[in-house]
Amino acid sequence: MSETLPLDGPSALPPARDIPSTFMASFRSWWAVGEKGAAASEERLLRRLPFFRSATSPHSSPDSPVVAHSERVLLSKPKHYLNSLAIKSTTPSPDAPPPAVLLHGYGAGLGFFFLNFPALAQWAGMRGTSVYAVDWLGMGRSARVPFRVRAKRDHISERVDEAESFFVESLEEWRERTGLEKMTLIGHSLGAYFSTVYALKYPQRVHKLVLLSPAGVPRGPDTTLPSREMLDRQVTGEDGAVAADSSRVAALEEEQRVEKKKETFGRKLFTHLWEEGWSPFQLVRSSLFWGPMLVGKYSSRRFGALNEDETRDMHDYIMNITLAKGSGEYCISHILAPGAYARMPLVDRVSALKMPISFVYGEHDWMDPSGGVSSIDNLKAAGNEKARMYIVPRAGHHVYLDNAKAVNKLLLKELNE
Repeated sequence: MSETLPLDGPSALPPARDIPSTFMASFRSWWAVGEKGAAASEERLLRRLPFFRSATSPHSSPDSPVVAHSERVLLSKPKHYLNSLAIKSTTPSPDAPPPAVLLHGYGAGLGFFFLNFPALAQWAGMRGTSVYAVDWLGMGRSARVPFRVRAKRDHISERVDEAESFFVESLEEWRERTGLEKMTLIGHSLGAYFSTVYALKYPQRVHKLVLLSPAGVPRGPDTTLPSREMLDRQVTGEDGAVAADSSRVAALEEEQRVEKKKETFGRKLFTHLWEEGWSPFQLVRSSLFWGPMLVGKYSSRRFGALNEDETRDMHDYIMNITLAKGSGEYCISHILAPGAYARMPLVDRVSALKMPISFVYGEHDWMDPSGGVSSIDNLKAAGNEKARMYIVPRAGHHVYLDNAKAVNKLLLKELNE
């Protein structure tokens, strides 16, 4: 069951606010934050897609190969729902490949993929299938319901299982209500982690996994590096991303070691708060009127690959979903230890998976690529030869935004295989 929630009309979509640089501008942005503002900020990003149809402009061109719309998919628990985007072929094929489902990372939302939707929509139109993007429960514009873990702090496996289930079970219910039999999951960061956990629990529902800069893979910073023999067997891809070899992985690891040596007092304080169950978004919300300015400093610095209009729209979107009520974000200290190393690393769990799996890292990523390499070793030892790894040039952790062109070509390659 789903519902489409219209805005008040075409005039209800005001332009995005400029990134605040003064206290008064920050205060005005803070005052305007709310569900209506979040919906408008998401729609501004999606209206860049010529095939997107909002509740206020529902008509599509009769010759359009795809049509897209946003909706809330209602779950069984009261006030639980997942915000999603559906891009569907207007001429579905009986032989269509499984739909692709994009799943964002920690504290983000489906709007982060706005540069990837056009290429994926083209694939959906050509193959007569669908593409979906989903906000995790408690994040983005999905329901901000209370997040609680009842397990004791030192019961690690129970804590992790409770936190994972909050997300995995809501995704499974979304799949059932959307009517999908099997999916290719494309997850980023923590979304890649949850995608893998979902595949472990519901392997019959997953056709393929594409993990973009996945969180929670390696055991920790002191883990022995895996065999270089496996790395040296990788070859250069033709899609803009480069298959990992020993020199590229070693270069990325050395860059990360240098950065870790720069740890400041602020970083140590952040680690303490993390262990106490705080979230970085809680700190931003606690700053009240200064929150939009803090978000603006982040978005201006982090998304340099975007043009001015795109950066302004992304800032408005990030500001609205960041300042919304805290919910799913509180999972982080239960699943990951400070430094983004998982309390129950995926590298020790993935060998049970039999479907194709691809690990994708940015050339300047802060996620440790050795985890992907070790996972491929474990998968192949367990008989899964359909595992590989790529390094995307000129990209950091938000690999799909930093070098969207290369990632889009890589995704199309993966989906067409």
